[in-house]
Amino acid sequence: MPTDDLPETFHVTTDEQLRAVSNLTRHRIMAVLRFEPATITQIAERVGLAKGSSSYHVRLLERAGLVKVVRTRKVRGVTERYYAMAARSIELPDPGEGGPDVLMRNAVADLEASPADGDRHVRMAHLRLTEAQFAELGARLEALADQYRELSDPSLPDASLVFALFHPASRTPAEEGAK
Repeated sequence: MPTDDLPETFHVTTDEQLRAVSNLTRHRIMAVLRFEPATITQIAERVGLAKGSSSYHVRLLERAGLVKVVRTRKVRGVTERYYAMAARSIELPDPGEGGPDVLMRNAVADLEASPADGDRHVRMAHLRLTEAQFAELGARLEALADQYRELSDPSLPDASLVFALFHPASRTPAEEGAK
């Protein structure tokens, strides 16, 4: 299925959509569908689930509007459905102060599950930037991610890029002294 006709962004706005995307298994299913459509059987094999579990999670994603059926075909009298993402990217609402960031939590779980002996580039840098530098760096990171997403080839192995640029919570002098 060509991705040219997909909307650029799906904005998560309802509690049902947020619950659907917050689950790590469904996050992994969406990762399978990000480049090419797949059947329930293909999804189950790639994610390591039973077909019944895979079907359950895909139905929840479909009901929330995050994935959709893009093609069907008859196989031995059974209709086989191919599912794909409903948009190229998903934008979540701001979790609010103290709220869990779903994307980061799922990204960390994926990182922890990735092969330890495989190529990984993980880095944390503490920076002190002006607001203009902060905004420029955020825009450059987003542009770089978009550039490489355009270069993505579905025949190549998956690679995940996650970044978070943020101002950490201010520490009180008591918290600083407790270190």
